[in-house]
Amino acid sequence: MSKHIAVLVTDMVEEIELTSPVNAYKEAGHTVDIISDEANKTITGKNGNEMQADKGIDDVNVADYDALLVPGGFSPDLLRINPKNSEFAKAFFQNDKPVFSICHGPQFLTDTGELNGRTLTSFVSVRNDLKNAGANVKDEEVVKDGNFVTSRTPDDLPAFNRETLKFLQD
Repeated sequence: MSKHIAVLVTDMVEEIELTSPVNAYKEAGHTVDIISDEANKTITGKNGNEMQADKGIDDVNVADYDALLVPGGFSPDLLRINPKNSEFAKAFFQNDKPVFSICHGPQFLTDTGELNGRTLTSFVSVRNDLKNAGANVKDEEVVKDGNFVTSRTPDDLPAFNRETLKFLQD
């Protein structure tokens, strides 16, 4: 059964952490919406490549999606500026929908208030922030805590994609 995945990003996203999972999800037959500050916004990745947002944060509803992906790079830090982004992400946790995040992505998720007591991984430089938010942080290529899946770096993308795709099969 095809799932509908929300991908929350803005400028300075780590491009491969966006494109690799998105391509894997699409190849598996799922629908993906790139969500940013506004619909049709041109997002510039860390390497200078441009991509188009499908929808703006004001135009989306969690009820329309089956899962959320938050890639890394500097995008997660910039997402924190608009509280609507963290409200959107928080609703996935509160509605027990899968949340997938890699690298610096979990740092943004601290703003949801939903990481306390959760087990996860991330890029090394944000692990103390996650511990301070009450998370149990591990140094593993992929960590699953219920329907929350996290990874550390682009090197972990094969395992991250494999594990996130398992949640989308049902």
